[in-house]
Amino acid sequence: MQHKIQSLRHDILTAVEEIDGFVAGKTLAILLSDRTLQLVLEREFEIIGEALFRLRNAAPETFATITGAHRIIGMRNILAHGYDRVDYEILWDAATLELEALRLMIKQLPTGNLT
Repeated sequence: MQHKIQSLRHDILTAVEEIDGFVAGKTLAILLSDRTLQLVLEREFEIIGEALFRLRNAAPETFATITGAHRIIGMRNILAHGYDRVDYEILWDAATLELEALRLMIKQLPTGNLT
């Protein structure tokens, strides 16, 4: 099934917004002691990584405009398959330092259907 760029954009932007909401007012120390927060961040980054993976397969030229997208897919693979190797400091840094740049890049993607 072919995915729409608009749908993938929506999924990524929704996950970014949810991560922002969950980390607001929190610290790395809180993340390290809060299993629920850990699981939430893992899931939201899995969604972002999967959406980027689908975008890469469906629209490689569009995917190529997203800086760091391969790293995000790699992080998704670790979260999904290497769950015992999750580094929560890296996850925290991604959540608090790198999501705004991703949000801006995703908002600039075209919104039409893939052909």
